[in-house]
Amino acid sequence: MSIFALTRSRPQDTERPFPSGPAFIRLRKFFRSPDPSSEFAHEPMNHNDFKYLWRIDSPADLKTLSLDELPRYCAELRQFIIEELAANSGHLGASLGAIELTVALHYVFDTPNDKLIWDVGHQAYAHKIITGRRDRFDSLRKLGGIGGFPRRDESPYDAFIGGHASVSISAALGMATASRMEGEKRDVVAIIGDGAMTGGLAFEGLNNAGVAKSDLLVILNDNRMAIDTNVGALKEYLLSITTSKHYNRFKTRVWNQFPPGSRIHNFLKKTSNAIKQGLLQQSNLFESFGFRYFGPVDGHDVKSLVKVLKDLKEIPGPKLLHALTVKGKGYEPAERNQALWHAPGHFNPETGEILSAGGSSVPSKFQDVFGETVVELARKDRRIVGVTPAMPSGCSLNLLMQAMPDRCFDVGIAEGHAVTFSAGLAAQGMIPFCNIYSTFMQRAYDNVIHDVAIQQLGVVLCLDRGGLVGEDGATHHGAFDIAYFGCIPGLTIASPMNETELRNLLYTASQYGKPFVIRYPRGRGPGAPWKGVPFETIPIGRGRKLRDGSEMALLTFGPTGIWAAAAIDQAEKQGRSIAHYDLRFAKPLDEELLREVGTRFQRVITVEDGVIRGGIGSAVQDFFTDNGFRTKVERLGIPDRFIEHGTPEELRHLCGYNTEGILRTIMAR
Repeated sequence: MSIFALTRSRPQDTERPFPSGPAFIRLRKFFRSPDPSSEFAHEPMNHNDFKYLWRIDSPADLKTLSLDELPRYCAELRQFIIEELAANSGHLGASLGAIELTVALHYVFDTPNDKLIWDVGHQAYAHKIITGRRDRFDSLRKLGGIGGFPRRDESPYDAFIGGHASVSISAALGMATASRMEGEKRDVVAIIGDGAMTGGLAFEGLNNAGVAKSDLLVILNDNRMAIDTNVGALKEYLLSITTSKHYNRFKTRVWNQFPPGSRIHNFLKKTSNAIKQGLLQQSNLFESFGFRYFGPVDGHDVKSLVKVLKDLKEIPGPKLLHALTVKGKGYEPAERNQALWHAPGHFNPETGEILSAGGSSVPSKFQDVFGETVVELARKDRRIVGVTPAMPSGCSLNLLMQAMPDRCFDVGIAEGHAVTFSAGLAAQGMIPFCNIYSTFMQRAYDNVIHDVAIQQLGVVLCLDRGGLVGEDGATHHGAFDIAYFGCIPGLTIASPMNETELRNLLYTASQYGKPFVIRYPRGRGPGAPWKGVPFETIPIGRGRKLRDGSEMALLTFGPTGIWAAAAIDQAEKQGRSIAHYDLRFAKPLDEELLREVGTRFQRVITVEDGVIRGGIGSAVQDFFTDNGFRTKVERLGIPDRFIEHGTPEELRHLCGYNTEGILRTIMAR
């Protein structure tokens, strides 16, 4: 089938369930075939007796299947992923939506010689299974197991890391350029979602690739979703371009009729945008960047995808294939509520019930304390607004979005823009609460310095997921923010020990009128009361003494104080006397408190949920040295290496600053 034939097809409505009987006994209520007309949909299939899944240990094995066997294999992959993630939480929706695309890519291309760059790795679970990691898939995101994202050190099939969005086109262009310079024959494919395409880096890559004329294929996996529903002009453009089939049919027919190099071909290449504007009064954004655009195609028709990818292999230069997919495809609950099923945690695959260990007595998540408090503050002050780069539900700004939709802004996957947009709001008298995960704030570092700090604008930078976040691993740990913000003049940096402190820091920041950073961890607080508690202003740069002692002092920052307090309790049972100070602020430091500590104690232990090198322990040590104190400082925190995936408690144990590690340090002498 030609590319032209594929561009005529529309993604089919796939709401018909699999048949009853022995097929999909456990999942038949919710498991839907992306291609119910294919032969495999009528064959018996049981999870314990897959026809193809156990035979495929590599892309070479996959190539032994016939084209007609691929839909059945896709269905087996889909069921395997659903049942595995039901027991071992991970990113479900994006992976289900990319199964047919993944199978087609490995079927057509010669991986690992050909390079597949996944942007981001949420969509790469089928890729991991096909490339020899099926039997270890139950270790996904566990300590010592396989990672949740592509990693070059995990498999030769993982061409590039896939933790942060929008990097694939730039990386793929670099690889394609290197292959050309070395005279190597290699296809390079970037698979990017429409959410990641909103990032500025993606457009920088498109701009350079179009000029470079490299042999590069970009596949736009368009499912209308990031974690939440996509927003912005690009979303509307992609929606409109899917209706522009008349031009795509005409263009592809003409391109196929006249060979590359012919005069008519070259003329049409130069005038294609003019032709499109004449026919449709609409230009093609990607063709304006110098890419040949193909599509839209049905991203769940694996047989057609194989044929179109084979055609595209033979076309030189930069190309973009626009594939329409559905996030959560094939599992009805995930299709019905795509944001919730992005990473649902444990669930019952038969009923679609998400299993929660929560209850009425479980403490609130820090993100929910943030979300509810901002709504409360916004009701008191009309200047308060919320800003998030595509994470409204992840950071709980969706609460403000629901209560006051005109005062909450989702700017897409564009962290730098989120900060500078917030700076513009603050310059005109607004009080923006800009919430960005700590790991993603790294991408907006210059914007914080140039646009916020130098101008001393009253932007409240709220860093969710500060510290070790757990199963997402090195790409997502909020390890560096204390260190990388600590050296910027004019910033105030604070962290709450509990829910009440977070509420009061948010209130304090709203009154301050200068750059204010608040970082807090992923997960639940210790259970301090906060709902309805009157607001209190926390003096800027002032810590507090939580417990007196005579032997040594523990200085903690943020929630590390909870683990330190537990360690001190155990140490005191063994006859030790430990003073405990909550610094509250990494910048400015409470110099009065530190002078008291330096005067009274020869031994000090600092504890932080961030990197030791350049962190708050280093700042404390510098203060003592600069002011003539001979106090010995022992620093606990994240060591000078990247920390892998595991539960937060496991990782803190490895780094030596959980309760047990703090106690061990206290008792060392």
